[in-house]
Amino acid sequence: MAGKLPEIEPILDIQGLKVHFFTEDGEVLAIEDVSLRAYPGETLGIVGESGSGKSVTALSILQLIPQPPGRILSGKVYWVRQKGDPESRGKKVNLVELPLSELRKIRGNEISMIFQDPMTSLNPVLTIGDQIMENILLHQGVPRAQAKEKAVKLLELAGIPDPSARVDDYPFQFSGGMRQRVMIAIALASNPSLLIADEPTTSLDVTIQAQVLDLIKTLKKSFNTAVILITHDVGVIAETCERVAVMYAGYIVEYSDVYTIFKNPKHPYTIGLLGAIPDPTSARDEPLTVIPGAIPNLIHPPSGCRFHPRCGHAMDICSQKIPMLEEISPGHQVRCFLFSKEA
Repeated sequence: MAGKLPEIEPILDIQGLKVHFFTEDGEVLAIEDVSLRAYPGETLGIVGESGSGKSVTALSILQLIPQPPGRILSGKVYWVRQKGDPESRGKKVNLVELPLSELRKIRGNEISMIFQDPMTSLNPVLTIGDQIMENILLHQGVPRAQAKEKAVKLLELAGIPDPSARVDDYPFQFSGGMRQRVMIAIALASNPSLLIADEPTTSLDVTIQAQVLDLIKTLKKSFNTAVILITHDVGVIAETCERVAVMYAGYIVEYSDVYTIFKNPKHPYTIGLLGAIPDPTSARDEPLTVIPGAIPNLIHPPSGCRFHPRCGHAMDICSQKIPMLEEISPGHQVRCFLFSKEA
């Protein structure tokens, strides 16, 4: 596990992001006050149970949440432009306020995303090559023959056997693991500076999971790409990430380098997540940690700290106020009254 925090400037800086969904059943308070940074050549992991707000955070970066019913109510998503004319390159822009015409120049070009399910993300009636080439033709303006040549190279880079032949195949002719590799090839078609991977290994078996994660790590090192990896699997986080944000019910509850999170977790939710991982060195009859209850309904979330109904350390203040995300040691932030000056 790598642990040293970077001293370089972030390529992505999310500040106070707040996202709600206005549905027929009520207002879903999906994301509240989320702040994150991504650095070149580094993988930031976002971990938490389903419904914690991980995917909504990722989709909000590129304004990909359905609007309506979703709406970014406040916050800033600063991005340092990596491409474009000399005046644009190096300029910091707020993606939340960027016109759609300008945002399209960044989507799939400077920032790419790998979605959870490659079968629903790939177009079943277009060849794999056509889907990779679409990105290349849109953003690079090269001739079609050159775009196809690059598509073959990307498939080879992604570990697809016999890429020259398979470039003309359709998605149904690929296995789940190979389809995920195709999604990575599409995401890398324009040499993005940030790759957002939303649960990229969820539907894959353990062996294929490891291969896909190794591929992402290799590509990150080769191109100095920043990666945001979203997962509910803390084992994947341990093997892949330099820094970790633990999310619960729309809030970041703990944020630090991966070594600190695993060796010295502080938030009761983080401790519960890590305690639920089977330890092969422990006795067979040693029980795993169980976090009671479930993620709350975010139309009617609990008052105060959203974790307090499930927390064994809850105090009176926990149901009355929302704790701030406070730094308890250099680079280690926790949102909990156990470590707050307010308590």
